[in-house]
Amino acid sequence: MQTTTLTDAEYHRLAAAALARIESMLDRWLQDDVIDIDSQRTGGLLELSFPAGSKIVINTQPPLHELWLAARGGGYHFKWVNGGWRDTRDGAEFFARLSQEASAQAGRALDFSS
Repeated sequence: MQTTTLTDAEYHRLAAAALARIESMLDRWLQDDVIDIDSQRTGGLLELSFPAGSKIVINTQPPLHELWLAARGGGYHFKWVNGGWRDTRDGAEFFARLSQEASAQAGRALDFSS
């Protein structure tokens, strides 16, 4: 897997866009009464709290140019590769993995990909 070399500015822009996309989806789900997942953002850290009490944490790692995702199912590191955030171990796409982990913790299908 060949990672894309990013400038610090590019990394910050892409990481902020990923977090904003997640927050936007959560707002849409709340507005449409799909599910109420509380979110709290502090700088580059976004914590998602699920109705049953579990959490998912997404954290930017500027020195490494990575996004980290921590969920009940495990911890994952993502780098920017060919236009998307890809898991450094298995190449899975970030929003697909987030959807999988969020669905497992919510007990219902949730799709952050769209």
